[in-house]
Amino acid sequence: MSKAPTKKPAPLEVVEPVGARVLIRKDEDKKTTKAGIHLPDKIEIPTLTGRVVTVSAEVEDDEKYPIDQYDKVLFNPKGAIPVDFEGDNRLFVVPVENVVAVFRKAE
Repeated sequence: MSKAPTKKPAPLEVVEPVGARVLIRKDEDKKTTKAGIHLPDKIEIPTLTGRVVTVSAEVEDDEKYPIDQYDKVLFNPKGAIPVDFEGDNRLFVVPVENVVAVFRKAE
């Protein structure tokens, strides 16, 4: 008996958050401070920075959320869901209430 060739699933190309969530690419972890102090690998940092990759339709349509694609944000990682999409696993689906700040240029 010959087996029919198994078809591999197509690789994921897009991750679109649903509900009041955003997809964030976490910035690289800093290994040294501005003063040159080396930080240990397992340091516990309660908030992280990153760039918004995409926002859900709910966030995009709601004026109370001033978050747009490509914004640099500060977010609380508690409740963030890692997306196993890239080898370095820097993508996270984050509830919008865990985005605590958006960095803007001074005008």
